Amino acid sequence: MKRIVYVTSEVTPFAASGGLGDVMGALPRSLKRLTGRDTEVSVILPLYGTVAKEWRRRMKRIYGGHFYLAWRKSGYSVLRLAMQGVEYFFIEGAQYFDRPMMYGEFDDGERFAFFSRAVLDFLLESGRVPDLLHLNDWQTALCAVYLRTLYAEDRRASGISTVLTVHNIEYQGKYDPAILSDVLGLSYEHYGLLEYDGCINFLKGGMMAADRVTTVSPRYAEELRDPDFGAGLSGIISSLGTRFSGILNGLDTTFFNPRDASVIDCPYTASALREGKAGNKRAIREALGLPDRKEAPILLLVSRLVEAKGIDLLLATAERLLSLDVQLIVLGTGEERYESALRELQEKHPESIRALLRFDRNLSKKLYASADIFLMPSYREPCGLAQMTACRYGTIPVVRSTGGLADSIIPYGREGGCGFVFGDPTPDEFFDCVQDAVSLFRKGGGNWERLCRAAMRADFSWRRSAERYLSLYCELMEEE
Repeated sequence: MKRIVYVTSEVTPFAASGGLGDVMGALPRSLKRLTGRDTEVSVILPLYGTVAKEWRRRMKRIYGGHFYLAWRKSGYSVLRLAMQGVEYFFIEGAQYFDRPMMYGEFDDGERFAFFSRAVLDFLLESGRVPDLLHLNDWQTALCAVYLRTLYAEDRRASGISTVLTVHNIEYQGKYDPAILSDVLGLSYEHYGLLEYDGCINFLKGGMMAADRVTTVSPRYAEELRDPDFGAGLSGIISSLGTRFSGILNGLDTTFFNPRDASVIDCPYTASALREGKAGNKRAIREALGLPDRKEAPILLLVSRLVEAKGIDLLLATAERLLSLDVQLIVLGTGEERYESALRELQEKHPESIRALLRFDRNLSKKLYASADIFLMPSYREPCGLAQMTACRYGTIPVVRSTGGLADSIIPYGREGGCGFVFGDPTPDEFFDCVQDAVSLFRKGGGNWERLCRAAMRADFSWRRSAERYLSLYCELMEEE
């Protein structure tokens, strides 16, 4: 039996702030279903103070240990919870993780150095030595670094293969060089492994130390070799050669399900699309105080309100979009300049716009089920799950051709088409693309409904992605 361990800073449903949590909530379960009894699959994450009591009550404390993080003697405990064939291990270190926020603390570098050391100490000292460690982003990249440095002579660790997935290159874990010895407990001989541009860079070190590095879509893997996209690390990525590749994320189709009567007002399937959409549109318009204008398509954007998501393109075209006789709903939080601009738009057009400036997963499902067209004009998008989610609910995405958006959305008019795609990130190109979608909606007939059904039937399940990861894992474990 092979033992595969995922190490991550977040996992849905225990603790998540975005796409990483969704991926780590779904991929391990999909891999377990794929491999069955042949593979032991587990996930290790921090026990944050935000983890709900309902989960804590189901955990059992199974291990305790300590190690030196540089000069600090650091103790930790491990709690276990099993669910759907996967074992979840929570690293408890109250001094680092019993806090109101998962990230953004002044000592994040020390917190995740502690976590990485605790993971390896637990696995080796408890006898749960894995065949493969799958690490995720800068918060866990030090596991690969430590295996190549502090544990280089430890025979127990000699057979561990490592994969590091970069979910978003913008977040790298950069710190002052003083952290090398004072916090990480590494000597100057290891400075070159972690140093980049005068900083200690956790992600760079992990990329150099891991056996394979992946990212979350093939197109994003290509883009990261371009200095315009690589956030300073394009040269490092290019140097990895065939050790670097992209695998498109999947979607948890059980969690995102238009037939879920516990959340959706009018559950529906592809064969009952028209009735379901109509009922959900009436319900959401009533809930939000929007006029029930049956001829007006609902445009939806669910996103973090940050520059990379193309919010500027939406704001630059908002007045023109409204001239198409549509209603616009935005759900999300982010930069104050965008939140303020959206509030002003709602005040100016109270019968056409709703700016819902909050994070609400259940509401997002209601909105996906109600909307006709989903807007995702991202400048950069490593993978994106929102466009896949929109398809799952028969809501046609309008996306820019970048990263995972290009890999997942086939343009209308081509075989397997499930959305509308534009190229250059300009207001005119975005507007024209939305106008094309609205025009097809307004023409009625069977073309729009056929497109919606094709979107709902597109295969974005995790099985295909899990198969590709399993192939990579097997290749690495065979090499060992």
